[in-house]
Amino acid sequence: MTHSHPTKVKRGLWSSRLGFIMASAGSAIGLGNIWKFPYITGMHGGGAFVLFFIFCIVTVGIPLMIAEMIIGRHTRKDPVGAFKGLHGGAWVLTGWLGVIAGFMILSYYCVVAGWAVDYLWLSFRGTFTQQHSGQVPEIFSNLLSNDLSQLFWQAVFMLMTVIIVIGGVKSGLERANKIMMPILFLILLVLAGLGLNSPGGAQAVRFLFSPDWSKLDPPAMLEALGHAFFSLSLGMGAMLTYGSYADEETSIPKVAITVSLMDTLVALLSGLAIFPIVFTYGMEPAAGPGLVFKTLPVLFSRMPGGTIIATLFFLLLVFAALTSSISLLEVVVAYYCDENRWGRKKATLVMGAIIFLIGVPSALSNNMLKDVHIIGARNFLDSIDLACTNYILPLGGLLIALFSGWVMTQGIAKGELLKGDTNAYIYPAWHFLIKYVAPVLVALVFLNKAGFF
Repeated sequence: MTHSHPTKVKRGLWSSRLGFIMASAGSAIGLGNIWKFPYITGMHGGGAFVLFFIFCIVTVGIPLMIAEMIIGRHTRKDPVGAFKGLHGGAWVLTGWLGVIAGFMILSYYCVVAGWAVDYLWLSFRGTFTQQHSGQVPEIFSNLLSNDLSQLFWQAVFMLMTVIIVIGGVKSGLERANKIMMPILFLILLVLAGLGLNSPGGAQAVRFLFSPDWSKLDPPAMLEALGHAFFSLSLGMGAMLTYGSYADEETSIPKVAITVSLMDTLVALLSGLAIFPIVFTYGMEPAAGPGLVFKTLPVLFSRMPGGTIIATLFFLLLVFAALTSSISLLEVVVAYYCDENRWGRKKATLVMGAIIFLIGVPSALSNNMLKDVHIIGARNFLDSIDLACTNYILPLGGLLIALFSGWVMTQGIAKGELLKGDTNAYIYPAWHFLIKYVAPVLVALVFLNKAGFF
């Protein structure tokens, strides 16, 4: 069954390969790299976990990212339209999973990102200093118990996201990422440099890069595989949507490999920025999710120059969150623009408002709604997070891998993959990984997260 190339409907394109790389890297590099990677690495003992994580990026992450971008560029559509155009039938549900994931993840992502904006404001005001160090441990619990404050910062962050997405592909998404990504790398390099020069620097390097294979048990391996997946923004339609704005001359494998390298580099630099501080002050690397909002602020308040370092760190966190949130909103906006013929402004404002409202229970879930449990003993925010990261994303990723490896005609895949200056040998390697390796590994993550083993 042959498909004519869909006509391009008033669709923006990236102005250059660099713009595409920056935007895709921005989508991939988010709170997961800076907030989650260090604490799961800490919990799973460092070096061996890091090496296995990199192995997963190569065998699952890059092939899946290439697959999403190929589907996006070939159809020039949002996730739902892409699967409709390529195959139709039940496969359209794969596209729907992406749009629903973008919708749900952004609803609570704005709440957590709002905490980062609040902390940026606090560090700007000089809260993390020696004379205030007594109050610092209380800041996070005070924030969580203040519903109005959380709603305010959630709204501020959502507004920033909406303003960028309204600007469109070139002057919104691409321009914002071209400004924020270099600053993000600069801040990280400064923080990692400070970390490496601190007393805990050498210990942090050993922890991150010398593998202790005895610590790499099956749960750690599945965690690394799952994180490789979420770290690259896969399974949520973001890379598919961004791929649909790529021009015909761009080599998709080169973009995917570059983005994956940048993403991994940011995760490792975050480890080099955070672990030296943790080791210098004799804290536990396995401090869990509280590491960024509880442990680090206390340490900032004890450090010389803590205010500057805290301000840089939370600015980094806000930028990382923002480059990802705009890609999540873009998936939803692209759907309404492509399928329902809405204008970009209307789609962005209406969907931004609805997603904000859906996020309200997440913002209230630590105080007013703290007794509302959805999945087990988890509050609203944790339940939505669990549903997305453990079920919707791995399922979306599994379906995209199966579709690309077994359903999509290889002529389409090969044609898209070899455009631009791509080496011909990449195709058989990609096809083998997407057909046999990625589905098995993603299925394992899915079954593990779903509690089957």
